[in-house]
Amino acid sequence: MTASPLRIGTRGSPMALYQANLVRDRLIAAHPGLTAEIVPIRTTGDRVQDRPLAEIGGKGLFSKEIETALTERRIDLAVHSLKDMETTLPHGLMIACVLPRDDPRDALVGARLADLPHGARIGTGSLRRRAQLLRRRPDLDMAPIRGNVDTRLAKLAAGEVDALMVAMCGLERLGRAEVATEILAPDLILPAVAQGALAIECRDDDADVHALLAPLHDAPSAARVACERAMLAALDGSCRTPIAGLAEITGDRISLRALLLSPDGKAERRAEGDSLVTDAAALGRELGERLRKDAGPGFGLP
Repeated sequence: MTASPLRIGTRGSPMALYQANLVRDRLIAAHPGLTAEIVPIRTTGDRVQDRPLAEIGGKGLFSKEIETALTERRIDLAVHSLKDMETTLPHGLMIACVLPRDDPRDALVGARLADLPHGARIGTGSLRRRAQLLRRRPDLDMAPIRGNVDTRLAKLAAGEVDALMVAMCGLERLGRAEVATEILAPDLILPAVAQGALAIECRDDDADVHALLAPLHDAPSAARVACERAMLAALDGSCRTPIAGLAEITGDRISLRALLLSPDGKAERRAEGDSLVTDAAALGRELGERLRKDAGPGFGLP
């Protein structure tokens, strides 16, 4: 590496900046004397807030401009919420590091699920959350909502919705965990693939950056998300397809619960399995292929 500061690319939201600063601080702690700077990059997903992601192109809209900056060598690495990344990365880029995973569960803010009155209005921008809630409570009125956590909390405070459904890890990272009314167990609401995981992306030929990132990498977390993302890739899922999955490790084995839903939540397909941790990606592919085979029309698969 040169004496120039390491350039860390990120979205400019409060959550993304928190995550990028976390990575910067851990890099500096692991490599005393290292200097690093945060480079905020505005993405299409940040600019367009008035439409659901499925209408404007999907989750890749939160990473495309950042990955272009990586390819063009305007930044040295990028910090992403891994759940926002496509399963296929641009040529020449790789996920070189996964940090220890935070809480992957979803949370309700404003009310507990059992206490929501008939017809309550729930704010969420996620088709996965919408489909799972409607499957359990078809009486609920699901309101599409986007924006950062503070924006969503303001809509709740203004009475635009009766409750919000958000990622617990996001509340924790912003120091707002106390606003969670109920943390939803995976048996109730299965999380998004890779929810709670932070990934660091870089150029696959940048050996210097790979070496810097090595002390931050958490192999168990990487195996879990590799399993989940392999399942998602086998389904060729998009933001138009409600898909959930959670891998967990016990000893030298990894288990995966996978869920495919129809967008209206009226139908679902589930698959579960386990394998050695070393076969994590193969397990994910197997369950994804099983779900794809079992799915019929109406599940939104391409």
